[in-house]
Amino acid sequence: MFETDGNDAAAGRQGPLAGTVVVDLTRALAGPHAGMMMADLGARVIKVETPGTGDDTRSWGPPFVEGSDGEAVATYFLSCNRNKESIALDLKSDDGREVLTALVRRADVLMENFRPGTLDRLGFSPERLADLNPRLVVLSISGFGHDGPEGGRAGYDQIAQGEAGLMSLTGSGPDDPQRVGVPIGDLLSGMYGAYGVLAALLERERTGRGQVVRTSLLASIIGVHAFQGTRWTVAGEVPRAQGNHHPSIAPYGLFRCADGAVQIACGNESLWRRLCAEFGLDPDAEGLATNAERVARRQQVIDLLESTFADIDGETLLARLSGAGVPAGKVRNLQEVYEWEQTRSQGLLVDVEHPTLGEVTLPGPPLRFFAPDGTETTPSEHTSPPLLDQHGQALRAWLQEG
Repeated sequence: MFETDGNDAAAGRQGPLAGTVVVDLTRALAGPHAGMMMADLGARVIKVETPGTGDDTRSWGPPFVEGSDGEAVATYFLSCNRNKESIALDLKSDDGREVLTALVRRADVLMENFRPGTLDRLGFSPERLADLNPRLVVLSISGFGHDGPEGGRAGYDQIAQGEAGLMSLTGSGPDDPQRVGVPIGDLLSGMYGAYGVLAALLERERTGRGQVVRTSLLASIIGVHAFQGTRWTVAGEVPRAQGNHHPSIAPYGLFRCADGAVQIACGNESLWRRLCAEFGLDPDAEGLATNAERVARRQQVIDLLESTFADIDGETLLARLSGAGVPAGKVRNLQEVYEWEQTRSQGLLVDVEHPTLGEVTLPGPPLRFFAPDGTETTPSEHTSPPLLDQHGQALRAWLQEG
């Protein structure tokens, strides 16, 4: 199933994963995001939902948008379920288990983010799944891990952001912990999960057998601690939130100007000297000649630059910084981001036809693909997030075909 010609005629999918069948038992965001990543790459993703209510996010709002059938559609659900098919199954019923069994036999991948042990109780333990389909790759996403002293805890993004230390690094200062403005733990779990699935599919090409891939919100957030993690594990420093300025580089952050603020990133000494030359500052002033000195005197650097920029408006300041070759940018709201031509040029908006909403625009996939001659091969056809059980009848007929 994994080796294809890049064109899945049965489901109309194109892309690197065309011909790969994914059974997506997940709900909320972490698992659905992983499934959407696979679908964006051309996999046929079959979303299994609870009859009547469907995925939890179908009710997460406002905002809701009313469809032509009078039903409210949650924009949250629209954000993480494009390019999928939907079938409603009661996994506690004989029929639901029979259909899932048939799907497993046809699948390359099964994704689930139930609390640990739930799928086992439904009769689909890892051993049972392997018996049904030895080539099956299973992705299991949990809140805090599938084992360990707190392995059974329910996982919600904001709780995980706090428990995994991210909130202690985010905010205006140590006494102002803040969550990231998107459910970053869920999103990272989905990304790591999809990455793990792809690795397992590649290994299957050598071994002929699938395996179970596990990740969690806890693991995914700790996985992106980056230099903040080694500040503690190696240097013994406990990092703290310090607002919009980098803990290890200066100047690097948000600086006020006459009519707002701009962001500046001087990641090396050459950039610092360019910045100083443009605005008539002495790069070798006492205590400012090296990055280490500037970090130790961060507030002095901030005060110096903000006093220099006090009479300069943002657009002029950005133009001067660009002319000097100093990396800089503005802080855009999401309306500005999605109306920015650069966003559209990168394929980061896609237009799809929804069964009840008509044409809607969605944030698009972040990957692009090109042939060696420069021809873009990125999948360009996308389908809208499905209605609940929209494809149930067709999928049952497909399974009957054997």
